[in-house]
Amino acid sequence: MIDVYKIITSPVGRLELVARGNGLAAILWENDNPKRVRLGKRAESPDHPVLLETEQQLAEYFAGVRTDFTVQLDLAGTGFQKAVWQALLTIPFGETRTYAEIARQIGHPQAYRAMGAANGRNPVSIIVPCHRAIGSDGQLHGFAGGLDAKRYLLALERNRLDVAA
Repeated sequence: MIDVYKIITSPVGRLELVARGNGLAAILWENDNPKRVRLGKRAESPDHPVLLETEQQLAEYFAGVRTDFTVQLDLAGTGFQKAVWQALLTIPFGETRTYAEIARQIGHPQAYRAMGAANGRNPVSIIVPCHRAIGSDGQLHGFAGGLDAKRYLLALERNRLDVAA
């Protein structure tokens, strides 16, 4: 099966949305490392329903009206990676968790570095909110979209919570 893609613009730069079948398989950043998310051949399909739904949900997120995503996902990864990505989905909008906290959550308290590596391989940044994972020192570390994008996403969510309060 050939994956399909659509390029969109966003406040954090150009994003390539990639669908596989009926699910979102990846969100690639403008200067993404091509080895970060392994994908097969892709064909452009700007009208694919999953890509249109993802584009709409991301637009709502950036506009400050969406706090969670419902687009169907098709994530390829190891069992450990999928456990990490599932744990990331439990981090509430506008909050952060340390790599160590997430490692403990998935039952591997000493695997915080492996958790960080799995976080870095998250194929659907923003939707699976890897930007909400931070170092134990409270600092921002590595993000496929760059630390400026990570700061932007965290600030967007904090500001949305402040307005709602």
